Amino acid sequence: MALVVKYIVDGYHDLMDNKSDPRVNDWFLMSSPFYTLGICLGYVYIVKVLGPKFMESRKPFELKTLLIFYNLFQVIFSSWLFYESCVAGWLTHYSYRCQPVDYSRTPLAMRMVRGCWWYYISKFTEFLDTFFFVLRKKYDHVSTLHVIHHGVMPMSVWFGVKFTPGGHSTFFGFLNTFVHIIMYSYYLLAALGPRYQRYLWWKKYLTAIQMVQFILVMVHAFQLLFIDCNYPKAFVWWIGMHAVMFYFLFSNFYKETYNRNQARKEAKAAAAKAAALNGKPQNGVHQNGVEKNGSQKIGICFTSQTALYEHSSNTNGVKSVTNGYTSEETKTLRNRAFVPNGN
Repeated sequence: MALVVKYIVDGYHDLMDNKSDPRVNDWFLMSSPFYTLGICLGYVYIVKVLGPKFMESRKPFELKTLLIFYNLFQVIFSSWLFYESCVAGWLTHYSYRCQPVDYSRTPLAMRMVRGCWWYYISKFTEFLDTFFFVLRKKYDHVSTLHVIHHGVMPMSVWFGVKFTPGGHSTFFGFLNTFVHIIMYSYYLLAALGPRYQRYLWWKKYLTAIQMVQFILVMVHAFQLLFIDCNYPKAFVWWIGMHAVMFYFLFSNFYKETYNRNQARKEAKAAAAKAAALNGKPQNGVHQNGVEKNGSQKIGICFTSQTALYEHSSNTNGVKSVTNGYTSEETKTLRNRAFVPNGN
């Protein structure tokens, strides 16, 4: 047993010290994966256990101003990361077919390395999305998809920065930062309040854009399984399988959130139409405006309907009121407002 443990420990140190990129070994949080793992596990514990317990007896926080500035920051941060990925490679000299990692210390290579590290840091700032949901008691937003997505990404990106900070797999960050510009722009408009609601009709397309992103990453990554390229196959599988996992998670979310909601709306509209044709109650309200409440019916007769209730010309027991009449006897039904006895 001791030999097995020694073998594992020696293999780990060899991987971290000799197989990793020496340019990032001394950078913040890059010396060991366990710091990132601990932060990710702490994030899950906070949003699923500690946060809800903290908010249990508290009212939801508003956070409107904070959310505006946070989302504005994320738009700017994502825009800068996207710009850096473009200038350092993807819109200049990088090949979309096969792009090995440049392990040199040239200014352009180091610019891409720094961009990769900052992209890794951005995965931690995105934890605030979930923290704000918890503080506002929007627990339905803290879904399994949401927690897995945010909880896994820092760990996934850490390995990329540690071993391949540049080259083929950074295509994922290139696309992802662009998607985040769109996503946080939407959140920013939503945080600004109801007056901007008319600009938010494209919410469901955010998930569709993310799904397209994962398909592009899958195709881009797995193409290296069929061509000769000086890029680690392990990272081809690492990035590709992440894209597959997230694609199916987001696809399932899309179906549950949008397709089923649309089906429910259509079914409800069809039921309401059928009820209207059959003269049946709709949500407890009769076509003549009478609502059932136990054994009592309470209704309102509008001006155009008054003639329907004129059963007698006798005005005894009738009091004049503004714009109509009320009857003291339920049998003399000349009401604008009435409460009949019985069923």
